[in-house]
Amino acid sequence: MAETSRILIADDNQPNCELLEAYLAEIDCDVAIAVDGQDTVQKVGSFRPDVILLDVMMPKLSGFEVCRKLKDDPQTSRIMILMVTALNELGDIERAVQAGTDDFLSKPVNKIELLKRVENMLKLKDIRDENERLRRYIEEMEERGE
Repeated sequence: MAETSRILIADDNQPNCELLEAYLAEIDCDVAIAVDGQDTVQKVGSFRPDVILLDVMMPKLSGFEVCRKLKDDPQTSRIMILMVTALNELGDIERAVQAGTDDFLSKPVNKIELLKRVENMLKLKDIRDENERLRRYIEEMEERGE
């Protein structure tokens, strides 16, 4: 049986966190909250999320900086990041893409859109994990000469 998915909500606005957490109640997942950019990076190490809902405008490190830092690190680069932001200027979207985000969602967040995107990210993560498992299995077989 697959283990429960882990989703990290990174937002310095508590009502936003509570709303996102309430929306995610429909998905079988464990949820953790990070309150700023540095807290997000620290929680990634201990919580090991599958998906991060990452606010752009946060204290200490912006969402752009957090995203770039996580995507540049081989240990965390495969975590799916969904940037959630009130910013919807074309330049902000370009910055999010350049930082390495996997997708983005504008505030106010639509519940159905959020759930569908998170579900798709979790499916994609499962596919990537299975591909990696099969790749390792094939390598082992080749090394044994089978």
